[in-house]
Amino acid sequence: MLQLLKNWTLPIAMLIGCVTYQWTIQLYPLTPYLIFTMLLLTFCKISPKELKPRIWHIWFLIIQYVGGLAVYFILAHFNKVLAQGAMICIICPTATAAAVITSKLGGNAASVTTYTLMANIGTAIAIPIIFPIIDSHANLHFIDAFLMILSKIFPLLICPFLLATLLRKLMPNVHKKIMSLHELAFYLWAISLAIVTAKTLDSILNFKVDGITEIFIAFFALLACALQFILGKTIGGIYNDRISGGQALGQKNTILAIWMAHTYLNPISSIGPGSYVLWQNIMNSWQLWKTQKDKRK
Repeated sequence: MLQLLKNWTLPIAMLIGCVTYQWTIQLYPLTPYLIFTMLLLTFCKISPKELKPRIWHIWFLIIQYVGGLAVYFILAHFNKVLAQGAMICIICPTATAAAVITSKLGGNAASVTTYTLMANIGTAIAIPIIFPIIDSHANLHFIDAFLMILSKIFPLLICPFLLATLLRKLMPNVHKKIMSLHELAFYLWAISLAIVTAKTLDSILNFKVDGITEIFIAFFALLACALQFILGKTIGGIYNDRISGGQALGQKNTILAIWMAHTYLNPISSIGPGSYVLWQNIMNSWQLWKTQKDKRK
């Protein structure tokens, strides 16, 4: 029974988030603290010397920004809100939790962490340039938008990385103790996922938009999710980093994406990254189940 619960932790967390969303959503203010702690536990396992840019990182940045714009301009001929919802699912940077899942899958957490840092900081630079191109009403001043997005990224991504590095150098005993607790990161992610699922469901239920539009946005988010995992694994496989590639391109920072959609685009477009939470964690759950199954053979 315990092994079954471990294999299905993520779907159970999403189910709890859905069923108890009216209560679980009250815990939403705790999310940044859970993510910070989770990343600190993960980053303590990674030596700064392991954080090296790789060739596939460049390909992924091109897919993220050029691919996102291409999808927008193709779909904008049919529906601009749909185009924004699909684009934000591609242009959105890698999830801060990607290294946690990558580690559980047996991938290279250091290469995913390197790309996560690159992609999130790259997004802070790219979004103030890209959004005014696609939406003339997106009144973005580069410095203001850059600092605003960076303020969302810095506390949850850069700070735990810096703290882990400082602990490694200045307090090795504390660092060693934290390293021994690294498995806890996965379960903190599950708690965060339940809370984010509750928040996403609440947002979707409160949107005043016709169901057909919601379904189409969610469907294109599913397509974006599937294609990015497939592309990530394919390109990563070429460079002997298949698992890391799939997670780096496929697992998205949906909390940041939802915020960007609400702040700079049509708020309805946030249904895209909102539903992406579901799709990417179904994919993660299946991968974790398959990994455990392969280990038992």
